[in-house]
Amino acid sequence: MSALDQADRIVIKIGSQLLVDPETGQVHRRWLETLGQDIAALRSEGKEVTIVSSGAIAIGRRHLGLSTGKLMLPEQQAAAATGMVRLTHAYQEVLGKHDLTVAQVLLTLDDSENRRRYINARNTLTELLRLGAVPLINENDTVATDEIRFGDNDRLAARVAAMISADLLIMLSDIDGLYTANPQVNSNARFVPEVKGQITPDVEAMAGVQLSGDSKGGMVTKIAAARIALGAGTTAMITLGTVNNPLQRISEGGKCTVFIPDANPRTARKEWIAGSLKPAGKLHVDAGALKALKSGKSLLPAGVKKIEGVFERGDSVAVIDPDGREIARGLVAYHQEEASRIAGHKTGEIEEILGYRGRDEMIHRDDLVLI
Repeated sequence: MSALDQADRIVIKIGSQLLVDPETGQVHRRWLETLGQDIAALRSEGKEVTIVSSGAIAIGRRHLGLSTGKLMLPEQQAAAATGMVRLTHAYQEVLGKHDLTVAQVLLTLDDSENRRRYINARNTLTELLRLGAVPLINENDTVATDEIRFGDNDRLAARVAAMISADLLIMLSDIDGLYTANPQVNSNARFVPEVKGQITPDVEAMAGVQLSGDSKGGMVTKIAAARIALGAGTTAMITLGTVNNPLQRISEGGKCTVFIPDANPRTARKEWIAGSLKPAGKLHVDAGALKALKSGKSLLPAGVKKIEGVFERGDSVAVIDPDGREIARGLVAYHQEEASRIAGHKTGEIEEILGYRGRDEMIHRDDLVLI
């Protein structure tokens, strides 16, 4: 059974070279239709699929009549704005034939670094997946500058996979996986079917040099993306994308390199919450809430009796039991002023108290770890 067959939440990264004809700037429509068939098949199995797609600049520059050389940043932004409309339309047409809804999401590096924006992006993406949509993600090139860019969609895809705790990141490429050297120039290059745990310097050395042009990726960025994915407990895969039905090919035993993490996404996320974040505040809970937390449930406002500290939505807070001991740590869904107002109240009262319908939980169980 392949890593694809075992995964429930999947991120697929698609590069410009696979999607767009470099001469005409047109989408490879037949190829995209076969990919749509594959995605529809995964959705019919109950799997959640997110797409991270390059191609907007490659499409838009031709429509604007821009040169084929390296573009200046304002030209890249203009090309991205023009091309993203056509790119999204192509995906919606293809997936719409299978009654799938495409939801466009544009992200910048700051969306994965800023705590509040990270939480907002994560909540939006997980809600879209819950509702059965297929998020289509690209870097927001129209507003990102050189200083605040992901720089390539391989790393963006890995950040997204970490953000939504994906089981698998698939990077479709023009090569079927990682080799010990570039097989196009070195006949002694050996295929590497599996990399376990950490990305070592030896693995990095296999990647060679980075590409240029419309495609900013190459094996260098794919290895960097695999490192990000492994750190989040997500399995990563590099496989051939130039064939029709590339995802079906994986399930049928097609060649690929699989990067296997030491932990699963849930474990990795829990470890990150527990160990790498300093709590900005404390939530004191009653005995009923303590019992609910120990049984694996979320922390509801009704069980919170006292709040200490100054914190924002998405910050790490400590959960304190009736005896004054820290028993859990998690990412709080409200800033401290709102949390203080709804503490001790039932979930159904949140909208009346705050004036809007917020999260039902003070800390969702997925964002909470028992100490």
